Amino acid sequence: MKVTNLDERIHVLDSSANVMTVIRDIGNSGVQEEAFYVLDIGDIVRKHQIWKEQLPRVDPYYAVKCNDSLTVLEVLAALGVGFDCASKSEINKVLGIGVDSSRIIFANPAKPASHIRHAAAMGVDTMTVDNESELHKIKQLHPVAKIVIRIRCDAELAQCQLGMKFGCDPTHEAPNLLHLARMLELDVVGISFHVGSGCQDPPVFQRAIRHARILFNLAIDLGFKPYLLDLGGGYPGVKGSSIDKIAEVINEALAECFPTEDVHIIAEPGRFYVASAFTLATSIHSKRAVRKDPTSPNTVTHVMYYINDGVYGSFNCLLYDHQQVIPLPLKNGCGKMIQSSIWGPTCDGLDQVVENVLLHDMDLGEWIIFENMGAYTLPVASPFNGFPVPKVHVVADEGVWLMLKDAFPLTEDHFVIGNTPSNLRLGLDIGGTNIDGWTDPSIDMAASEILAGSSDPTASFLYDYVEKMVRGRMLDL
Repeated sequence: MKVTNLDERIHVLDSSANVMTVIRDIGNSGVQEEAFYVLDIGDIVRKHQIWKEQLPRVDPYYAVKCNDSLTVLEVLAALGVGFDCASKSEINKVLGIGVDSSRIIFANPAKPASHIRHAAAMGVDTMTVDNESELHKIKQLHPVAKIVIRIRCDAELAQCQLGMKFGCDPTHEAPNLLHLARMLELDVVGISFHVGSGCQDPPVFQRAIRHARILFNLAIDLGFKPYLLDLGGGYPGVKGSSIDKIAEVINEALAECFPTEDVHIIAEPGRFYVASAFTLATSIHSKRAVRKDPTSPNTVTHVMYYINDGVYGSFNCLLYDHQQVIPLPLKNGCGKMIQSSIWGPTCDGLDQVVENVLLHDMDLGEWIIFENMGAYTLPVASPFNGFPVPKVHVVADEGVWLMLKDAFPLTEDHFVIGNTPSNLRLGLDIGGTNIDGWTDPSIDMAASEILAGSSDPTASFLYDYVEKMVRGRMLDL
């Protein structure tokens, strides 16, 4: 299926529709086979409101690596969020939507030389450092850069530890870096840290902020004029999670260590903004019944379901981000629960999504939903074995549309207004075309009928006809 530039448009839902109704419309259309996402930008807006209420002194700089969807970046830019970029490609993507370079921090402590030169050319001056060689590199390639020393202060419990790779010791190494920067006549403007992604140890923020205060004082003694404190990432974002405890610790530590407004406080939230905004829908394309009890050879002891996305696609988060995913059948089941496992579509035995879960018996063509799939999923997904990366449908309610439709870089052209569920029913972006004009509502096109190999020649013919019409219409767009 050809992907068009309409795929990024935001569909405005009326009061009767929501993420799950959109998923049901697409999944039950009978012609949607590939996995797909629904992105609710209203969820991102609500997360931003929570951030501003809980951390009023801290300006968020979104970690682009978490999810670099163009729509996500545009929505965050419209909300006034800054950006944490780790490469020249991420810098270009953010600058490309009209964000000023002053709203970017190049927060990669170990940068290739060409990326530093590119940052200099683009006016991206603020960047992090945690070692001597990086200071020498910056002196040669971007001598007017604004240096932020990144220290290490690890959470005892975090989803992904980062201190093993980045961050200098705040007691011994950081003072040495400050002295070296003074010798090289570089401008140190602040201190940063990252306690670990998905932090579950709120007190670590207090320890890190206290370390930063000591280093601020040393920097001032050395003649620097530091004004920036970067609290890094680590803020949870799945449904049901909260940053309340972390915010309480941060606010108290800032009041203690940085009580005046002369220091600009920022942070680098990633998963907080996008984790719960993306919902993934996958369908069962194959199924295998396992009979392991030799005394009862006809009894199914385990069912293996094969879905159309896996660890080489969206579920790479299982390998790289230590996530736990919960399968939610779209159709309500009944009867006995069966021990089951869920597998991805590739030919690799590693491609297992869920090892063991109790599920009602499901048929081919049924859909399994996975919530909280917005963080560290799509940016790492690959089309391994020829299976496509899922398409994203973007939705918003009318209130969010009214808030954002004139907030740069968003315009009214970013939105599709009207009977959105009809536009999305077949998993397509028709851009206002009346798709009902070429479907026959009197004919049942349930996926189960198609997969079961219906003997009805009319249903078979219609399915082939729809596929041809879809391809033809998308090629014309």
